[in-house]
Amino acid sequence: MMPINVVIADDDALIRDSLKLILDLDSDIAVVGTCLNGDEAYNLCSTISVDVVLMDIRMPVCDGIIGTKKIKNQFSHINVLVLTTFQDEEYIMQALKNGASGYILKNTPSTTIREYIKIVNKGALLIHPEIAAKLKEMLNVKTEKDLSKYNLTPREIQIIQLISDGYSNTEIVKKLFLSESTIKNYVSTILTKLNLRDRTQVAVFYLKRNL
Repeated sequence: MMPINVVIADDDALIRDSLKLILDLDSDIAVVGTCLNGDEAYNLCSTISVDVVLMDIRMPVCDGIIGTKKIKNQFSHINVLVLTTFQDEEYIMQALKNGASGYILKNTPSTTIREYIKIVNKGALLIHPEIAAKLKEMLNVKTEKDLSKYNLTPREIQIIQLISDGYSNTEIVKKLFLSESTIKNYVSTILTKLNLRDRTQVAVFYLKRNL
């Protein structure tokens, strides 16, 4: 099995080096490059094989928000996982709108960061629990009314909400007491009704309509 090729983008040398040491402990992950900003991350993605970019937000020259947008516009297969100290609502939403597959905080335990990279690499959306709580506060009560024009059932809306909260299919199965095949069918139907490609787009679609 090939390792997950990861690029670390952070302007703090200590953090870059520490993250590389942490990630190199896992045989399933290979750090293929480190850089100082979003432009450098984009350039690396242009020249080497990259699966996941671990992206800081505030960086000189090109921040993580713009860097994420540039990478996702050109390399849609690359997953960007934002790793930052900032919980600013605008940062969160802009990162997700620009295609980030996850938004986690730097106080996340090192072993958890490694697991999060693996989850994001599989195409799942991942949100740090503190960030998920903040996003819930940002939602308004017009959700179901706004989604009604898409002919979504109450169950489908519930699953969309769970996806936007960062739940995996396995976690949704446990929460709703349904089989995994049933959840997969629901997700497939949701993607068709909303004309979207994947779970990340579902989450961004939902969040955009609740600001």
